[in-house]
Amino acid sequence: MNLPNQKQSIWQVIFASSAGTLIEWYDFYIFGSLSLILSEKFFPDTNPTLSYVATLATFAVGFIVRPFGAIVFGRLGDMVGRKYTFLLTLLIMGGSTFAIGLIPGYATIGILAPILVLILRLAQGLALGGEYGGAATYVAEHSPAGRRGYYTSFIQTTATLGLFVSLGVILATRTTMSAESFNEWGWRIPFWLSILLVLMSYYIRIKLHESPQFVQLKAEGKTSKNPIKESFGNKENLKLVLLALFGAAMGQGVVWYTGQFYALSFLQNTMHVEFVQSNIIIAVALFFATPFFIYFGHLSDKIGRKKVMMTGMLIAALSYYPIYKAMDNTTDLSKKEEISSAYRVESSLTPQEGGKFSERSAKIHVYTDSTVVKEITTTSAAGKVDVKKEVTVSKSNQAWLILLIFIQVIFVTMVYGPIAAFLVELFPTRIRYTSMSLPYHIGNGVFGGLLPAISTLLVTKYNNHLAGLIYPIGIALICLVIGLIFIKEKKTADGFAEVADV
Repeated sequence: MNLPNQKQSIWQVIFASSAGTLIEWYDFYIFGSLSLILSEKFFPDTNPTLSYVATLATFAVGFIVRPFGAIVFGRLGDMVGRKYTFLLTLLIMGGSTFAIGLIPGYATIGILAPILVLILRLAQGLALGGEYGGAATYVAEHSPAGRRGYYTSFIQTTATLGLFVSLGVILATRTTMSAESFNEWGWRIPFWLSILLVLMSYYIRIKLHESPQFVQLKAEGKTSKNPIKESFGNKENLKLVLLALFGAAMGQGVVWYTGQFYALSFLQNTMHVEFVQSNIIIAVALFFATPFFIYFGHLSDKIGRKKVMMTGMLIAALSYYPIYKAMDNTTDLSKKEEISSAYRVESSLTPQEGGKFSERSAKIHVYTDSTVVKEITTTSAAGKVDVKKEVTVSKSNQAWLILLIFIQVIFVTMVYGPIAAFLVELFPTRIRYTSMSLPYHIGNGVFGGLLPAISTLLVTKYNNHLAGLIYPIGIALICLVIGLIFIKEKKTADGFAEVADV
């Protein structure tokens, strides 16, 4: 089989695969990034805390169904081909995201609003369940032996870059309009923009050729007739699936979501850091840490996937408590001295989705370290009073928070950078899409995706800001132990390979 120039070919493959995967992650994460606003729009306003938890649960549903998407689209990818499968997932994801931006709020259509959002989140989760495995498999099957960790690490950057782009679009939208306009309708713009990004990505991907390894299998008549049965009905392959899940993917999942999503949630909902400032903190940390995905992917080609991933899990589990304690201390007002306070009526508000508001006032407190705390009271026309706290930290504290988030994202790059190559190499080509997709999406979708909701419930139950860390630390340590015992590295002529010792 004659292939085009390998170097040119692999970079075309990486660009097309990464562009589409990045956009799918963007689509998926704008929901999480705007969760606080969405809780106000699509759920009843009688209990804001319950509405926020319900929004996180709806967000988590998209993760929970990802394993089902992995099975459905993994089977399709192993039977029909990698290219057309991830074209389909791209369109489903983009269409669902655009539609969320069109749904009227709870005040307009009542209970139908959260139901429609839930249905579209299910569609998003199913699509993402088929996307990642296809893109990672496609790149790995174009990569030269001994360099899979390096080349697949570019796919690994897309999840973080997707979050970075989603935050950038949200910030750009928010800073071009008033807070009232953004909360009223401007939050819909990031959802609407996704359709343009998806169409561009589809145009790029449609020009790709099928994976050479899959083409060869198909030409030889060796493609799987029943990849689901082969993947999970075969005892030896099932052992590999379970090892991939409990010895790598579930720990990687909680480290990923703690270092990025839980960090954002902690800034906004526990520390009450102002919306724009909290998103800037996360975005800057992501920007500087993202190249390390490629570094650790490359390093895994040299020293093995296991060493890099297990080290990341261990350091993360040992570091989370002191890191989050340090973050929490930056907005601990009991340790600050107030130097002035002022009260003012900010504005008379125009009618908004959810009711007419008559007045918004703010009491502003300034502290010696330049921290500014704004207590915003909004009174509706019906007399309902809503009080929110908004903290703007000093420049030095902002830099400190960026560093603390950056350190967490480094842990993410250690566990996530090598995992695509690890999963691809663990399974045979004929059932690779199906076999690798399921443990990856259970690890990320279930163990990782449930993290915001579970951690929020733990904080509420124990009335402790840091109680939410019990979950990611516990899961990471369990995964670390299983991985250390059962994953064995073998040095081959092509590099390192991981095998199950079961």
